[in-house]
Amino acid sequence: MENFLRAPQSIAEVAADVLRVIGLFSVILAAMFLAPTDAGILAFALPGLVAPRFLGFPAAADITVSATLLIAAWSNVFDLYTLIPNWDLLVHFFCTAVLAAGLYVMLLRSQTVADPRSHRRAAWIGVLLTATLGLALSAVWEMVEWLGFIFVTPDIFVTYTDTISDMAAGGLGSLAAGVIIVRHLRSNRRVSQAPPRLSHTRRDGDSWTPTS
Repeated sequence: MENFLRAPQSIAEVAADVLRVIGLFSVILAAMFLAPTDAGILAFALPGLVAPRFLGFPAAADITVSATLLIAAWSNVFDLYTLIPNWDLLVHFFCTAVLAAGLYVMLLRSQTVADPRSHRRAAWIGVLLTATLGLALSAVWEMVEWLGFIFVTPDIFVTYTDTISDMAAGGLGSLAAGVIIVRHLRSNRRVSQAPPRLSHTRRDGDSWTPTS
């Protein structure tokens, strides 16, 4: 919450917040002037737009995630997936990549997975985990499309070939994102083999203080 409420500190952070405002107003405008399904598609992107703010992403990563999600959402509204050849595959490649990378960063910051800078095996695991997260997201994405086709409108394009190709593009994008993130982290600085571990704690007034 502190990250979310913190005032922007640079022009890049202001730009990221502007993209979030655009996402919010996109939903409002779509609800007023477009079909309800268009508003729903744009609203589906809102959690992804605010997540980087909560997680304190660097401004460049924040802008990348937000811009990619907005492009993916508005591509549905303007029907670019059928008007532009292979646009669907490009969006799945990049959108799934940034989302999978964001999930991997979340796991890193919570120390759920080993830091790729600690040893080579952790680096390989980071790449494979990011690719796996991307494939999982792609599967969920296709399930949502299928549910929309069944229960909302038959205009949603759902075929076996489209589903498999979309998941393949998302998996490849996530694999590439995993390689980029791990290489970037390992090129910066080294860390110890494991995060510091608390041996015990002691009560100090009303708070618990870690000791080694």
